[in-house]
Amino acid sequence: MLEDKQAIRFGCAVGRDGFRWAGLADVGRRVMWPRWTPPKQMIARSPDKAKWANGMPGGPENPLGARALYLYQNGSDTLYRIHGTNEPMSIGKNASSGCIRMINQDAVELYQRAPVGSRVIVMVEGR
Repeated sequence: MLEDKQAIRFGCAVGRDGFRWAGLADVGRRVMWPRWTPPKQMIARSPDKAKWANGMPGGPENPLGARALYLYQNGSDTLYRIHGTNEPMSIGKNASSGCIRMINQDAVELYQRAPVGSRVIVMVEGR
């Protein structure tokens, strides 16, 4: 939301079936060209990701894209992010493991507008 109660709208991808997340959170951390470390559960589902168990450096091939906003609840990391993507064709679809994906240029703009402490409300359609 902007100061004059106007909103900016961005396209995004959200969690696929079984991975949708909704709720209130706060931006607890912001990172440019973030390192990506797949969770153990993701590696169990996709063993090819095990090569990144210790993390993939930030950069154009990184699934978190150019910027990431780390979502926290009650001071704890939810492990959900609002982030850029190296898969822009996923925008507009239920495609992620729960994170909110944006094209990199939109993620950069949101990063510039949302300081640590910003409130995030994630709603699931139909609720």
